[in-house]
Amino acid sequence: MEGREPNYVKIFSDIISKKFPKKISSCTYFLEKEKLSSLDVITLNHILFHDGEASNEHKSYDDESIAKILEYQRKNKMTNTAIASVFKLSRNTLAAWKKNASKKVKRIHK
Repeated sequence: MEGREPNYVKIFSDIISKKFPKKISSCTYFLEKEKLSSLDVITLNHILFHDGEASNEHKSYDDESIAKILEYQRKNKMTNTAIASVFKLSRNTLAAWKKNASKKVKRIHK
């Protein structure tokens, strides 16, 4: 049972077809994917349920999404504050991700 993840494509397809049929055109890019990353899930949530400022309390990011965010920051030469406002994250969260990423790199190079 370990490693099983929810089928977010199916979940969002059902939600969109039943509650938001007018928004299907703005979500087709995501629904055509085989598997959704955590950034995709957050983006779809924002498209469908944009209730103003969402709470970050229950957001979760997988390693792939963290790597994409940190790469985006590096490519665009952004500060932690700037990238935090773009992705609506805490600066402390970004600092922790960077610290953990550097530890992983050090372990690989040993």
